[in-house]
Amino acid sequence: MSARKKYSKEFKLDAVSLVIDQNYTRAEASKNLGINPNMLGRWVKEADTDDGK
Repeated sequence: MSARKKYSKEFKLDAVSLVIDQNYTRAEASKNLGINPNMLGRWVKEADTDDGK
């Protein structure tokens, strides 16, 4: 089994920005970035939760 990849906070914020600010679908953004769509979805959900505080 391969080691888990870690992404920087900046990368995560840029990825979330594609979905929230630039109206990409999660599938489009994750394909362009080479990441799992479920992971991107989790990041978007976390960003929405953080903004609601």
